[in-house]
Amino acid sequence: MEELRPLLFSLAYRMLGSVGDAEDVVQEAFARYEHTTGVESPKAWLTSVVTNLAIDQLRSARARRETYVGEWLPEPLVDDDPAALAEQSDTLSMAFLLLLERLTPVERAVFLLHDVFGYRYDEIAEVVGRSEGNCRQIGVRARSHVEAEKPRFEASRRERDELAARFFAAVREGDVDGLVGMLAADVVVVGDGGGKAPQWATPIVGAERVARLLAGTGRQIADYGGSLERREVNGQPGAVLRAPDGSVAVVWTLEIADGLVQALRSVINPDKLRHLGPVADVRALMRSHRRP
Repeated sequence: MEELRPLLFSLAYRMLGSVGDAEDVVQEAFARYEHTTGVESPKAWLTSVVTNLAIDQLRSARARRETYVGEWLPEPLVDDDPAALAEQSDTLSMAFLLLLERLTPVERAVFLLHDVFGYRYDEIAEVVGRSEGNCRQIGVRARSHVEAEKPRFEASRRERDELAARFFAAVREGDVDGLVGMLAADVVVVGDGGGKAPQWATPIVGAERVARLLAGTGRQIADYGGSLERREVNGQPGAVLRAPDGSVAVVWTLEIADGLVQALRSVINPDKLRHLGPVADVRALMRSHRRP
């Protein structure tokens, strides 16, 4: 059964946008399976349990997110995570996961099962407890929402990675002019601190503003003795910002299209970084840096 765990995790993570919650859902499904007999298809049975547990969690999560402090972003998946090996990495991107947030839990389940994981509608009907015809209608509705606002990504992986390398080098060097030349005119920076770490309160828009912000951040990283480590984050170019002791302070992910950086998303909420290892106390780091 363990060979099914990556698939189930990939589904649960795309449903929930949380590494910890996805792992818990998958573990609960396996625990239930151990006490169940007469299962003809373990894959179908476990998929059904994982999907319905995720739907239940999403319904309760919506109320919690209404009181979330600041911008909400999914927990980042860094390239050595199991789901990073799943097919269709574009559907792991933060932009895509945020788009899924606009769907109802059942719409999200039907869309993911059919369009991302290739399940037939008759199979999906068994999973979500709806008729096949109803699932088809839900799938069409969900797909129209997604296609209308589906994020675009750089078609050439080589060009995408080359731009990312130049971008992070410019951040490290505090090169404002260099950054402006790599940013879309309406580039946006979004941060998620969850009220638990210092973060930008609202999205920051525009090439000049974002370039100055990132150049200043690069200088801060150097001043604090930290490091900017390029990584693949949610299937897209990104970086892990580390404190001097190597602990994780922030994770960034880029959205690149048409040869320019369209968006940067920054997760600094420590609760969303713990799965990546020891987490830095950013507030304490900033306080210590201010001491004479």
